[in-house]
Amino acid sequence: MHRISCRSVVALVTRPAAIAATFLLAAPLARAQQPDSTTFSSLRWRMIGPHRGGRTVGAVGVPGQPGVFYIGVNNGGVWKTTDFGRVWRPLFDDQPTGSIGAIAVAPSDPNVLYVGSGEGLQRPDLSTGDGIYKSTDAGAHWSHLGLRDGQQIPTVVVDPHDPNRVFAAVLGHPYGPNTERGVFRSTDGGASWTKVLYRDENTGAFDVALDPADANIVYAALWAGRQAPWEIGGSFQIAGSGLFKSIDGGTTWRALTQGLPTDAEGLGRIGLAVSPSRAARLYAIVDAPRLGGLYRSDDAGAHWTRINTDTRLWGRGSDFAEVRVDPKDPEIVYVANVVTWKSTDGGRSFTAFRGAPGGDDYHRVWIDPADPRIILLASDQGAIVTVNGGETFSSWYNQPTAQFYHVTADDAFPYRLCGGQQESGSACVASRGDDGQITFRDWHPAGVEEYGYAAPDPLDPDIVYGGKLTRWDRRTGDVQQVGPRPLRSPDYRVVRTQPVVFSRADPHALYFASNVLWKTRDGGRHWAQISPDLTRPAWSVPPNLGAFAASDPEKGAHRGVIYTIAPSPRAANTIWVGTDDGLIHVTSDGGAHWKDVTPPALRDRPWAKVSLMDASHFDAGTAYAALNTFRLDDLRPHVYRTHDGGATWTEIVRGLPAGDIVNVVREDPQRRGLLYAGTEHAVYVSWDDGDHWTSLRLNMPATSIRDLVVKDDDIAVATHGRSFWILDDVTPLRAFQPTTLGTDVTLFPPQRATRVRWNRNTDTPIPQEEPAGENPPDGAILNYWLRTPSDVVTLEILDAAGAPIRRFSSADSMAAPIPGRNIPDYWIRPPERLGTSAGMHRFVWDLHYPSPAVARFEYPISATFMNTPREPRGPWAPPGRYTVRLTAGGRTVSQPLVVRMDPRVKTPAAGLARQFALSARLTDAIARAADAGRPAGATGVTPGAGRVAAPDSLSRLGAELAQLYGDVQGSDAAPTPQIEAAVADRLRLLDALLGARASGRSRGP
Repeated sequence: MHRISCRSVVALVTRPAAIAATFLLAAPLARAQQPDSTTFSSLRWRMIGPHRGGRTVGAVGVPGQPGVFYIGVNNGGVWKTTDFGRVWRPLFDDQPTGSIGAIAVAPSDPNVLYVGSGEGLQRPDLSTGDGIYKSTDAGAHWSHLGLRDGQQIPTVVVDPHDPNRVFAAVLGHPYGPNTERGVFRSTDGGASWTKVLYRDENTGAFDVALDPADANIVYAALWAGRQAPWEIGGSFQIAGSGLFKSIDGGTTWRALTQGLPTDAEGLGRIGLAVSPSRAARLYAIVDAPRLGGLYRSDDAGAHWTRINTDTRLWGRGSDFAEVRVDPKDPEIVYVANVVTWKSTDGGRSFTAFRGAPGGDDYHRVWIDPADPRIILLASDQGAIVTVNGGETFSSWYNQPTAQFYHVTADDAFPYRLCGGQQESGSACVASRGDDGQITFRDWHPAGVEEYGYAAPDPLDPDIVYGGKLTRWDRRTGDVQQVGPRPLRSPDYRVVRTQPVVFSRADPHALYFASNVLWKTRDGGRHWAQISPDLTRPAWSVPPNLGAFAASDPEKGAHRGVIYTIAPSPRAANTIWVGTDDGLIHVTSDGGAHWKDVTPPALRDRPWAKVSLMDASHFDAGTAYAALNTFRLDDLRPHVYRTHDGGATWTEIVRGLPAGDIVNVVREDPQRRGLLYAGTEHAVYVSWDDGDHWTSLRLNMPATSIRDLVVKDDDIAVATHGRSFWILDDVTPLRAFQPTTLGTDVTLFPPQRATRVRWNRNTDTPIPQEEPAGENPPDGAILNYWLRTPSDVVTLEILDAAGAPIRRFSSADSMAAPIPGRNIPDYWIRPPERLGTSAGMHRFVWDLHYPSPAVARFEYPISATFMNTPREPRGPWAPPGRYTVRLTAGGRTVSQPLVVRMDPRVKTPAAGLARQFALSARLTDAIARAADAGRPAGATGVTPGAGRVAAPDSLSRLGAELAQLYGDVQGSDAAPTPQIEAAVADRLRLLDALLGARASGRSRGP
């Protein structure tokens, strides 16, 4: 039994020393020494939320299985609920794309699912997919079925009698021409596809529907739409859209034109619905400048009548075109737009069914064919379910599918991640929750507008700036407009995601950009314009716009904006900016003079968006730029690097997949040449200044990484469909050297560990069904590398005097892990077993000394320990210096470890030392009482051992000592005088009882 002596108290320190200096300037890695994507597989991303839904356009229920629904989230993958939307779980996280446009369930076999990837919209911030997927076991496993170059598949339908007969509407490239578009049919479950309806390389298919009475009757809508490279006014249409019908299963088609707008009248996107109860009744939402509206046919599409012209039903055709009919009543019609509307008179009049005047932006409506009161809606806010015809709905605050554009981290503890969310305002989310998980208590809107940046003040983390432009005070909730007033002039241009950035070299300086750069040093009270217009004055039309260029009402007169700002952390007057029309400028005198340093490859390529720039932490002349050329129909990655102030640039993309656009590149602030990149699908890392890249996706689902920041020892990312994620403790990435892979045993330098306790409240526990983000590991994260497998691995923690205080071994018998949610932090959590296989491993020391031996005393003890067979943890390790010692394969290596106190705790070091000393005395006393209470020859802690019937027995005293131990260890505070007095009294009684027992034994019978 290990007993703790007061002499083992480590020296308390107030500020830990830097332990990373040894690897700040590590040499670049040679190609042969590059790690692969599995090297750091023990690292793990964790999702922190918020649990607030994002744009969802795929939604379907399962007929005959009430409560079972699937949704497809834009960059969020496929999700399933079996309880009417109370709990959603992801099904698609191991697939190579998360961009989903359509989901279909085979009516004759609900285990068969088809998923079309790509959003299937025409909007500035969309993402594409890579074809169609299938599952034959209700989403447990998936296979890819082709149509990879279609990029967007907005609709998939399955024959109600044959799960292998499938139609897919393929929209095609949103920013350029391609031939894999139109309506495709498969009769072998997706093994092969036939293009059955096609017009040209500019026209894709948006919708397809089957006659419910005869699956050989097929309807389809074609859409000739194209996105322009510029963001404002960039959705165009040309001749080619139309509605079509086939009566031979899709082999031949004829156009349905009678009563519908023509190409000359601006016909655009069409959404189609066939009445399940009256097959000849069709409804169509039609986008056309003067003739848009809700159209109806009562003769299976032969003739059409516009029955409603209300623009609230058909406006914003590039975003909305959803119409659905009640399965039992052809007069009941639903139309999804900014609001979901309902008609009970065949579409002549509508009332709001769901949504506010400001709009929730609804995209899909699914109605249960057996019970029309059960409806699934999908919107920009996520998915919701009603079971009572719209009286009440499930929540969309249970889906971690928020779409963020950027992320910043404040300097609070725990730090918070902040950003603007598509269509949902903004959020700041704590990186750690005080209740063992990150719940609704731990995040809040940040008071800035949706889209773009939310920048916490580096001098006051409770102040957040963002949008165009507001200042939010977390303490009061006050939101003040503080943007430059000249922005209201037509001379200044903005798009949705204008940068708002503080200088790391001068924390008083806040920058904001329109087409010029603005600066304030007093929180937005006064602004100075510090640049001229830095965008292109003129440019030639990009060739990918093609035939659509003639549809531009401004005839190519669009102008760009400054899209990214990168103030140098080394030199306060050096600022880099990049524009969305493909220019890069730099100033070295605070904006007095600017130099165009655009890479030559971009000078004649307008609208290659400079998505994000990062200025080096080590050299004012070094900067990195991520170029997003998606709007030029170019999905290749583009990252540029300069070391000479922009005079020359090098493209650094080796190792990045050919079809993976890069949105962000960042330099690690502690190791020169260590870079991170966020693409449309994953995070990548480079140890040689970008010359080679390696995937760092790990356990994260494929999703669009829109921004990335390095916060202390963590990487935090903003995803456009899966909320915020954090990779805890990247010190192994910083410490990785060319020799690491060939070293037998490596113990990486541990990051500073923080002593944090949680679940201290006495509230009713949060139900397991409530969504929550994941807390970081509790304790000191220890990472090590084994070149070859080892039979046994041991890890020891030594105090400042060099005395071992904890020992772990891979040969130890480990109990089953205790679930982390709602379990108090004073209970033992068995550690994960030390890994012995070749590769990298991670182990967490919980910052506790060994557990005291607690006998199962008969006397009831406090609620802290009652009604449980588990033991309490040992005393908290005091803040200070420790040593970690690892032994494997006959080799022993050590590293220093610094433990600090939770920065929010203000208890003096002397008070923490008193707490530890008193805890040590109590654990020793508990052990002595347990030893004395065991029958002669017994070992270990046995329930019922040592019970004595007398009221003042060792059993009762042991329980009292255990209760006092819980009181002392229950908070991060010095023991009160009352507690100290009670401990002294109980220890005197223990000495007396043990002395009396010893005296009785010595006299014999």
